[in-house]
Amino acid sequence: MTMHRPGQPGDLPEAELLWARWGLLAVLEASAEEEELAFVHRTGHWIDGGGLHLDDCGTTCWTLERLGQGRFVLYGEDESSGVKWHKPSIDMLAGAPDWLPLDTLRHLIDGYELGCVYWYENGAWARAPYPDSLDDDGLDCGMSRFVDRSDVLDALDLGQDAPVGPEEILDHAERRELTPGLLESLVAGSEYDHWELPVMLRALHGTGLAGTGVSVPDGASSTPVGG
Repeated sequence: MTMHRPGQPGDLPEAELLWARWGLLAVLEASAEEEELAFVHRTGHWIDGGGLHLDDCGTTCWTLERLGQGRFVLYGEDESSGVKWHKPSIDMLAGAPDWLPLDTLRHLIDGYELGCVYWYENGAWARAPYPDSLDDDGLDCGMSRFVDRSDVLDALDLGQDAPVGPEEILDHAERRELTPGLLESLVAGSEYDHWELPVMLRALHGTGLAGTGVSVPDGASSTPVGG
């Protein structure tokens, strides 16, 4: 799928699908070492009380937050975005609903730390209007990795001898059936020694990708983001 520059709301996948793909990577990358870096500078994909995050250590940094009642907000920046430098200035919150985390967003805007904001409600994405003179808002470079399913599959490094393949594990995540048992079998049967199952299970619970009513082993529980 080709994304526009600047981005269009229709370029993004449905919010739950975006959450599932991003969340799966957050689960697979979860580690105690990265958790300890949360207050320094964490990179990669992860989940915490503020939602799903992506930081590639330099050029792109994003957050997807679930706000309940089918509402989401996606915000962040890529170095390709010209929004915050555009003259005349662009109001990234023009037309924004009042349920957004407006204090957080305004703080980032005031600090020149935000490139665009998209929000999701009633099954559709929206954003502020852009002038015709804007070349790019960074959405393509930041989020295209989640749009085409093939790109997500390419990012899933499970090892050659993994007991489940990328297609299978992504299918489970997108159906919200990524159970603790599936992760346990992946870790137990993998050639990799970097998997940290308890931390992965905490991330799994946070994403909610195991589905409702699925128990999480003792010591791995946390509150699912967005209820």
